[in-house]
Amino acid sequence: MRERLEALKEEALAELSQVSDAGQLNDLRVKYLGKKGALTEILRGMGSLSAEERPVIGQVGNEVRGAIEAVITSKQEEFQRLETERRLAAEKVDVTLPGRPLKQGAVHPLNRVIQDMEDIFIGMGYQIAEGPEVETDYFNFEALNLPKNHPARDMQDSFYVTEDLLMRTHTSPVQARTMKSKEGEVPIKVICPGKVYRRDDDDATHSFQFHQIEGLVVGRHIRMSDLKGTLLQFVREMFGPQTQIRLRPSFFPFTEPSVEVDVTCMKCGGDGCRVCKNTGWLEILGGGMVHPRVLKMGGYDPEEYSGFAFGMGVERIAMLKYGVDDIRHFYYNDMRFLQQFARN
Repeated sequence: MRERLEALKEEALAELSQVSDAGQLNDLRVKYLGKKGALTEILRGMGSLSAEERPVIGQVGNEVRGAIEAVITSKQEEFQRLETERRLAAEKVDVTLPGRPLKQGAVHPLNRVIQDMEDIFIGMGYQIAEGPEVETDYFNFEALNLPKNHPARDMQDSFYVTEDLLMRTHTSPVQARTMKSKEGEVPIKVICPGKVYRRDDDDATHSFQFHQIEGLVVGRHIRMSDLKGTLLQFVREMFGPQTQIRLRPSFFPFTEPSVEVDVTCMKCGGDGCRVCKNTGWLEILGGGMVHPRVLKMGGYDPEEYSGFAFGMGVERIAMLKYGVDDIRHFYYNDMRFLQQFARN
């Protein structure tokens, strides 16, 4: 058995000396040292040896295993070193090459408009209020003087999650929540920017998801003239000092009286053109005096307090400010479109 072990050792070392890659090396390791390998097969015959021969043959077997394992380990280290050298040569970097320019991002035009609008109103003393996009029917409708089965609900075709939960159709619920949270304290002077959702078909001027900014002021002796002055200041800072506004009677369930607000056309300055359909005016928002019922549900005595509210679509403002003719451009992520709004 000793001779068989010595012959196996010489055979294994001879084959290992010819190995050229890690795959062959692993095959030889299994062939000679595996559970069903040649060395194991020889050592299984130790049961037929005498008690005096077993330790001697066992020691020889260990020496043979050790010699084969030492060569295998040496070969593995060599192959690993060669692989590392190959990868370093293939992946080396020429540090003298000029750097690759990185494309800089830019603020999305809608976010840019929201930031500009927030800055204008913060400059007028307003605070920013936020609320959930998944809203209760109470705050989205009932607290705004739109009880169940009110026909004006049809104006805002809604995405309902449950019978009592829906994706908010405007940011006005934040106004109702703000009045509730103030518990009768005045003054309230907030704007409420955020996403809203309606079941509209997407086209050049409509989207099922868009952005609104609502404003709310509540206090003593608040008048319609305060609303007009606030909106005039806003449009002049947003569109230019020459901009004028026009208030037209309208209807909203949560304000009384209610108005639609137009601004002079940015394209023609009010002379009339294709953009404004030759009227010289462009509609941008709606507003009015907070309805007494809305004040009362918010915890305010309408005999003592009054307020005004307004709401505008951010996309509408952005389209007018930048001359964009299709609302869908804001959502397509077309770099050619978005790069036009990168700040210098």
